[in-house]
Amino acid sequence: MKRYLGVSALLFCLLFLLPLAMAAPRVLAQRQTELPEEDEPKIELLPPGEIDGSYTLRVLLDGGVQTMTMGEYLQGVVRAEMPASFEQQALCAQAVAARTYTLYKMASGGNHGGEADVCGDHTCCQAYLDRETAAANWGAHAENYEAKVENAVSLTDGQTILYGGVPVLAVFHSSSAGWTKSAGEVWTADLPYLQSVSSPEGEGVPNYYSRAEFTPEEFRTRLLASHPEADLSGPVSGWFGERQVSEDGNVDFVTVGGVQLRGTQIRSLFSLRSATFEIEVQDGNIVFFVTGYGHGVGMSQYGAQQMALDGSGWRDIITHYYTGVTVAAYTPEELS
Repeated sequence: MKRYLGVSALLFCLLFLLPLAMAAPRVLAQRQTELPEEDEPKIELLPPGEIDGSYTLRVLLDGGVQTMTMGEYLQGVVRAEMPASFEQQALCAQAVAARTYTLYKMASGGNHGGEADVCGDHTCCQAYLDRETAAANWGAHAENYEAKVENAVSLTDGQTILYGGVPVLAVFHSSSAGWTKSAGEVWTADLPYLQSVSSPEGEGVPNYYSRAEFTPEEFRTRLLASHPEADLSGPVSGWFGERQVSEDGNVDFVTVGGVQLRGTQIRSLFSLRSATFEIEVQDGNIVFFVTGYGHGVGMSQYGAQQMALDGSGWRDIITHYYTGVTVAAYTPEELS
């Protein structure tokens, strides 16, 4: 077990040093703007889970450390990370991914030393939203949405995604371009449970297709700031060379000004919504046509929503997006 955790900590560092610079966008509950339906049936609130309520975490929030149960912490994460308008089974899958990610962070030592176990910053750990703020954002939906969030945690009490008997790096993202990406495509190390799988994104994913346009001067300034060796002289159409795309649509690399860059580097440099993109020169400007939102690794939140709409339960969603895993009750005591 200790050997696994040592390797786990090393992989954690390798996987997250680069991605934190281009932190994965999340679907935040604050952005929900749905209007309440008439005569919306009240959702029954279930009692809290015993396993998640049996131990506490130290959570760094707004510069101070708060102590709360795992269940209370996960409620805040689910409020922030996935729209509460989503299907109950999608929210349950989000709760399981969030619990697993938290336990993985704890096993690998986290980023806060002895001060805290986790924090509420999504660029470091996971986003967190308190009940009062969420209720103000949700308006007339508040009571039912809160019940759905709390039930997602209670219904999956203690359930954790395991590979080799220990928690996995349960990353997630907003939407994929039809397929998720393997960890090795996006970061610096591959993991057997973070492999490319199909993802049914469904209809109505916000900003599923996006467009980013830059003048030659803007493009040149951004690229040369990090790659001064690039040759961006001559016509703009001549700046771009070989481009390699994986089967899942991810841009593996593209040559710009004679420099070979990974698609993830391009995404970071130009603040693109994903690394699945096409490049065109239109009216003298460089235009990116982008599909999906996020790093593309692990569970797609909109894919999970579509699977739930199609009748899949949370366990089926989890085992679809995380390859070769098992799901079982797990507590921090088992990390040692």
